[in-house]
Amino acid sequence: MTVADHSPAALIRAVISDVDGTLVTKDKRLTARTIAAAAALHAKGIVFAIISSRPPRGLRMFVEPLALSTPLIGFNGGMLVMPDETVLAQHLIDPQIARRAVAAIAAHGAQVWIFSGGNWLIRDASGPYIGLEERTVQFAPTTVGEFGASLDSAAKIVGVSDDFALLARCEGAIQGLLARDASVVRSQPYYLDITHPLANKGEAVRTLAVQLDIPAAEIATIGDGGNDIAMFAESGFSIAMGNASPEVKARAQCVTGSNEEDGFAAAMDRFILARAPSVVGAAS
Repeated sequence: MTVADHSPAALIRAVISDVDGTLVTKDKRLTARTIAAAAALHAKGIVFAIISSRPPRGLRMFVEPLALSTPLIGFNGGMLVMPDETVLAQHLIDPQIARRAVAAIAAHGAQVWIFSGGNWLIRDASGPYIGLEERTVQFAPTTVGEFGASLDSAAKIVGVSDDFALLARCEGAIQGLLARDASVVRSQPYYLDITHPLANKGEAVRTLAVQLDIPAAEIATIGDGGNDIAMFAESGFSIAMGNASPEVKARAQCVTGSNEEDGFAAAMDRFILARAPSVVGAAS
C-alpha cells in the first residue's frame, strides 16, 4: 500500500482531509470504512476536519455522517464556515485581479465559473463538467450573460476544460500573469482554481492550528491533488492518496491506497489510529 512507511514524528492530535479524490470515491460516495474511520478518530480524541476546493455549501452533506464539529474549509481555504453556517473567516479575490483572471481564462479557450456570495455562476450552460459539479456540490449553477458585480466579491474563479493540456498551459500562464496577487492551482486536471493569495491549503493549516490551539507539527494532512502540496508542507505528517500524481506522492511522507480502495480509512488505521493513545487528551 505504501511507497514510504514513515511514522509521525510527534503525537497526532488532528487530521485534515481533502475531500474529492481522497475522502469520497469517484462517484462522490462516503464508504462505510471511511465513516467508521472518522468515528474512530473522534473516539480517540483526534480532531477531524475537511478542506476542499468546493464552496462551503457543497460540504454540508458531510457534517452529519462524519459528525463534524470543526470549521468546514472551502475554496482551498478561502472561507472557513462552522457547521451551523457561521462564517469565521473569508478571503475574497481583489476585483481587478478577478477581472484579469476571467479575461485570461477566456483567452485560453476555457470556460469560466464564478463562486460569489454563496452562488455558482456560469455563462454557458452547455459547458463541460457542469453536471459533475452539480452532483458534487448538490446545488445548481445560475446562468448569466455577464459576471458583472459578482467579480467584486468572488471567493473562487474556476477555469474549466476537458482539454487537460490546454488547462495546464493556462495554469502556467496565469501564474505568471498574476504572480503573487492570487493562488492559481489545478484541483483536478479539468479545474483550475483561482483564489485569494491566502486562500490556499497551507495557509488553511496554519489558520486551523490557531483555531484548534494545536501545533501544526501535531496535525496530519491527507490529499491527492496539486493543491494539497501546500498543506503537506505545513503539517507535521502528510499522506498522499494512491490516485495522486507522482509529483504529489513525492511531496508526502507516506502514500496510501486510492480513493477507490478505501485509502483514507487504510491510512487512518495504519498511520494515525494504530499509533494513538487511548484518548489523546489524556496523553497531552
